[in-house]
Formats: sequence, structure tokens, C-alpha cells
Amino acid sequence: MADATGSVGVVGAGTMGVGIAYVFAVTGARAVVVEPDHARMAAVRREVAGAAEAGVRRGKLSAEVAAGLADRLEHVPSADELPEGLDLVVETVPEDLALKHRVLAACEARGPAVLASNTSALSIDALAEGLARPEAFLGMHFFNPVWSIPVVEVVRGARTSAATLETALAAVTGIGKESAVVADAPGFATSRLDVVAALEAIRMVEQGVGEPADIDRAVQLAYRHPVGPLRLTDIVGLDVRLHIARNLETALGPQFAPPQLLVDKVAAGELGVKSGRGFYDWP
Repeated sequence: MADATGSVGVVGAGTMGVGIAYVFAVTGARAVVVEPDHARMAAVRREVAGAAEAGVRRGKLSAEVAAGLADRLEHVPSADELPEGLDLVVETVPEDLALKHRVLAACEARGPAVLASNTSALSIDALAEGLARPEAFLGMHFFNPVWSIPVVEVVRGARTSAATLETALAAVTGIGKESAVVADAPGFATSRLDVVAALEAIRMVEQGVGEPADIDRAVQLAYRHPVGPLRLTDIVGLDVRLHIARNLETALGPQFAPPQLLVDKVAAGELGVKSGRGFYDWP
């Protein structure tokens, strides 16, 4: 895949799935997206076209490549209908262990060379339970927005083979990104650090240390972060933050206990961008 060819399946057409399909398609790969909702898939095609147009305007993408995206982006309504023998399949469904088990089993039955999960916190070894070929499975944790963030966290499970890891690293190189290889530990590296910063920023708001915009601005300017922890929490989803925090609290201890403000906002339906309100208002 490092030569910008190959075939990739992406299961789930949410924000991450769209970005993953896009970055592979623009490098020449065949990208097959699994999405049961045809209306959502139509929206995906519009999002991909919009991202390509923006890439052309910024000089990051040629008009010829942008025009050919539609031919490389395919759609099937279920994982059972993925083409057989794809080079790589990346699962991007919500962070629910039982759901991921069902989806991964259906993907594996289609015989991909490598099967990956885009999970940001669930154990790769736990996800591998029940798979017939755990040696061909690993984590590939992409970041939002996928087309802009230059790194993929590659998570090696206890039974991931050296050949599988090598193929995944070549795929990351093929889409023009860097890789960071980590072991299968709770929260991996990036989610663990990200959640620490986000939870502490939420506690600051809770304690009246500062307004969300001021806390974010301080972090961005002082540490050159492109997005502050509170705005990023809105983008990721407060419900997702809460879910990850509770998992890490169970695995690693009370330092990951979610602030009451986060619990209350999720209970009130203030989930961030997806609901129109979180720590900021989103039109």
C-alpha cells in the first residue's frame, strides 16, 4: 500500500470513517465504505467532494485526483457485503465492545489481509477475542480531522504478527502520514494524555478558574496546540469523553474520574458539536 495503491474497507461512515476513506482514496486506493443508511452515504459523498475541493484550493490536491475520487469511493450497506480479500479493513463503529465484536467478526469473514479497529480506548486484545485470526488484527487510531493530522497511532496487540504490523505501517506511509507504535495498554498513549488534559480543563471550568474560551486560548498559545482541550472535547463529543474517562478510571484509577460538570452536561444532552451545545454553542 505504500505505493498508493490497494484496496481498503472502512466500516462506518461517521466523521472518522469519512476521513479515513478520503485519505486512502486520494492516494489512489479503492475505498469501500460500509454504511446502511443510503442518505448518510449520499452525505458522505458530498463531504468527500467538499474536502477535495478545499484541498485543490489550498494546493494540496490536484484537480485530476479530486475528479477521480468518485470512481474510487464505493458503498456497500453491510460488512457482510464487503468485497473478499481486501488489503485492509478499518472498523470505525461506536465505542461499544459488543457491537465491535459483531462487526469485526463479519469483517474477518470477508478475508481481509489485515483487520484494524480505529478504537481510541478499547483494548485491542479484548476486541480480538473471538477472531479466528487475531494475528492479522491490530489498532489503527486515526485523529480528527483525518486529512490534517499527520500521525496514526498503531496499536499492537499481544497476538498481532510482525507481518501485520509491517503492513499497517506501510499503509500509514502510503497515505503520507507518520506512525507511532504503542502497546495495547488502557487509553494507549494519545487517548490517555488527551483525556488527562480534557478532564483537568473541565475541572477548571467547574471551579471557576476561567471561561472555556480563555482556557483554550491559553493552551493554544502557550503550548502551540491547534485546538484547545474544551473545544476539542466538543468536537470529540462529551459523551465519548465521559465513556473513555470511566473506562480509564476503572483500569487506571481515580485520577481519571470524570468531573461532575461533564456528567451533568452529558445528562442534559449537551454533547458538543453533535447536539449544538457543549462548552461552546455550535450553529
